[in-house]
Amino acid sequence: MTGKRVAGGDGREEDGAKVGLPAMDLALAFPQATPASIFPPSVSDYYQFDDLLTSEECSIRKKVRGIMEKEIAPIMAEYWEKAEFPFNAIPKLASLGVAGGTIKGYGCPGLSITASAITMAEIARVDASCSTFILVHSSLAMVTIALCGSEAQKQNYLSSLAQLTTVGCWALTEPNYGSDASSLRTTATKVPGGWHIDGQKRWIGNSTFADVLVVLARNADTKQLNGFIVRKGAPGLKATKIENKIGLRMVQNGDIVFNKVFVPEEDRLPGVNSFQDISKVLAISRIMVAWQPIGISMGVFDMCHRYLKERKQFGVPLAAFQLNQEKLVRMLGNIQSMLLVGWRLCKLYESGKMTPGHASLGKAWTSRTARVVVSLGRELLGGNGILADFLVAKAFCDLEPIYSYEGTYDINSLVTGREITGIASFKPATSARARL
Repeated sequence: MTGKRVAGGDGREEDGAKVGLPAMDLALAFPQATPASIFPPSVSDYYQFDDLLTSEECSIRKKVRGIMEKEIAPIMAEYWEKAEFPFNAIPKLASLGVAGGTIKGYGCPGLSITASAITMAEIARVDASCSTFILVHSSLAMVTIALCGSEAQKQNYLSSLAQLTTVGCWALTEPNYGSDASSLRTTATKVPGGWHIDGQKRWIGNSTFADVLVVLARNADTKQLNGFIVRKGAPGLKATKIENKIGLRMVQNGDIVFNKVFVPEEDRLPGVNSFQDISKVLAISRIMVAWQPIGISMGVFDMCHRYLKERKQFGVPLAAFQLNQEKLVRMLGNIQSMLLVGWRLCKLYESGKMTPGHASLGKAWTSRTARVVVSLGRELLGGNGILADFLVAKAFCDLEPIYSYEGTYDINSLVTGREITGIASFKPATSARARL
């Protein structure tokens, strides 16, 4: 006896076991449209955006697109459903050759900011979770070491991170400090030979398996922000997975607890001595995040474009109906505008003209506009619009955490608002009674 009770002759089992027969193969259950495991061709570049790119940027875009469609598309729905990260796909992600992005030397690709942004979009076009994995690893952990680390730290860590033989994460957000991240309370206390880190972090992507943790903590003496490299398995370090997410389910976000975690002096990042010091890191990462919604929108459009031509109702393809064409064109127009905003943001950065307000507006606007695109895609796919197999439902959910992280829509809007008015409005105005 197995201890499980079978009820009836139809395969149902009680006591928590699965009920009924296994699901039909999707190709048999719904033969009229192709699932996203066979990814659709890219058809969203209506205004020929590629003409604005260099030959090197076009080449890396084509390479990343091909690998993502061939290697990641067939497995993404399965791992997303299980909320597990596909560790067996890390060598394939390494073969993209994009980890390290704009970093020059140390085995990093030294891409232009435009090329790095385009590759981020191409990864997100197929799978947003993989793009977030690369974003955290490359644009946050690696860039912090490259911009704020010592030469010895760069030599010691960047090469293996670039090859993805080691994985990085970046720990800023805390349970009580999200948008108000500069008020973080995790502390770093000087002890002989190094530092003790005490505190707690939350929502840290890659943290449950990262080999290298870049941690931001408040210096107990100076009260300023300092940066540290913490290695996997350090005594007193505990990282646990946050369960029950509805978006970016493959990303392993974690709660991290630091209990007198010792960090040797050589692993303190010498270039982080205030919150302002990480602004140059966030400038790059916010550009990358602004391109994630662009990529997600591209993938949703490509999926809807193919689906409407394959799926028939009333004897004709869904693409033959005026309402569906209007929605598809509205999606396409939004994508063209997002591409041009993202491209201009990159050019402002490359020319040294980009401000925090520029970056914040880019991220806020693309993430909000992408919500419209994926919502229309959800409508176009009808019942299949709630199945991860057809991408749109998965993209719909994956966009939600992106809308919030790296600054919520509201906070990023206020950054830009402060820049154009000269008035900061992040905190509630003091009441007249309190001023008396």
